[in-house]
Amino acid sequence: MTELHAGTLPDPHTCEQARLSRDARFDGLFFTAVTSTRIYCRPVCPAPTPKPSNIRYYASAAAAEAAGFRPCLRCRPELAPGNRAWQRGDHVVARALKLIENGELAEQSLDQLAARVGVGARQLRRVFVERLGAPPLSVYTTRRLLFAKQLLTETTMPVTEVALASGFRSLRRFNAAFLQANRIPPRELRRHPDVAAGGALVLRLGYRPPYDFEALLAFLRGRALPGVEQVDEHGYARVFGPADAPGWLRLGAWPGQHALKLELHCPQPARMLGVVTALRRMFDLDADPQVIADALGASRTLKPMLRRRPGLRLPGGWDGFEIAVRAVLGQQVSVAAARTLATRIVHRYGEALPAPVAPGLERLFPTPAALAEADLREAGVTTARAATIRGIAQALLDGRVDFRADRPLDEFVARWVALPGIGEWTAHYMAMRALSHPDAFPAADLILRRAAAGGGEALSTRALETMAEAWRPWRAYAVMHLWRSTADNAATIAPSTEKRKQ
Repeated sequence: MTELHAGTLPDPHTCEQARLSRDARFDGLFFTAVTSTRIYCRPVCPAPTPKPSNIRYYASAAAAEAAGFRPCLRCRPELAPGNRAWQRGDHVVARALKLIENGELAEQSLDQLAARVGVGARQLRRVFVERLGAPPLSVYTTRRLLFAKQLLTETTMPVTEVALASGFRSLRRFNAAFLQANRIPPRELRRHPDVAAGGALVLRLGYRPPYDFEALLAFLRGRALPGVEQVDEHGYARVFGPADAPGWLRLGAWPGQHALKLELHCPQPARMLGVVTALRRMFDLDADPQVIADALGASRTLKPMLRRRPGLRLPGGWDGFEIAVRAVLGQQVSVAAARTLATRIVHRYGEALPAPVAPGLERLFPTPAALAEADLREAGVTTARAATIRGIAQALLDGRVDFRADRPLDEFVARWVALPGIGEWTAHYMAMRALSHPDAFPAADLILRRAAAGGGEALSTRALETMAEAWRPWRAYAVMHLWRSTADNAATIAPSTEKRKQ
């Protein structure tokens, strides 16, 4: 008889139907383990259907591996989208998972991680096992090993570099951990990889359908900064630092698959997992569109928008400081005007690379240290906004504000609005773009208030906030649907009407 194990799982009937139909909407939301083979699979696995009596369902890959199952070589669990359901809200597990995803356990102990989220290490282990079916260290290790498995399968990287890229500092420890999890040494897993011309690594980044990649690109295209990034109708490209060893990437559609194609040039293997993690957040690849649609579809205002754009996602940003600067520049001006000002700042204060890493990719966005004392009026920025940007840069350097992924939304907003020139709109916009927070809601936005009024007079900020209470915890997705409803091109979306604090 089919069994369900601890964690966030769909109901038994749903799991069974999703497995039998190989429904891609449930990919990554649970895993199917087979007791006769000791292998666990994605619900979309093309292998013959096992006997129901041999099936066990697990909420996470870590839970399946903790129970002694190894990943399938055919459906490859490392390609499954993540499950953001565990990271929703501000409870202990959600905050700890965000820290683990950002690599906190690479530098800190479990005791330190537990202290960051306000509990003891023993309690943190207990709640992880209850919710995810595996303790924090197992979750962290499984994540690294699945990434290593993808690199071994899809690239020609030497095993030593794969170990570094997946967060292991010792090749011996990597080999031992990989062998234990996969029952096969890393070197025996190598296949004929797909390698892009020019030596780029080519990786698949999976998502759950539907996924509106075109809409996301349209939003980013109107805001792209020349020299730093390029966006066309086919994909997104960007340069990233450090300047002495810069890398670059291009992300586009992967025809015929529920995945994006990442071409990655990264001279520092240890940074690869961080780059992939940032891209998954930036392009909202781990969202569950069905859950979001079910929650927002009860709204008469949003229901027709969800039908038109069922795969609309949150367009994140590459770097928090960059988003903060651009948010301030975008206060009460058009998207095009804000982009012009940001481009001037990049070319005046951003670090130029010794040589372009690719055509049109030649400069890094300025660091907080570079702008903390900069006279941005020379770039055409007003005196008040220049002071705000300098204040942001200094506050980041001082540690008064940050972009910690585990920071509760209300606390994040409160810290940022304490800075001169930062109001509720700017703080929520930063939370939506820099943190990809699903419940961020810049309610003062004029276009947002007009769109929510359904053609009538714009709602007041308070009225919109009251209406949006029913949209929690997905208010940021409601923002994107309301904005998209106002124009075919997201680049024409008007900025906020936030009044600046003096």
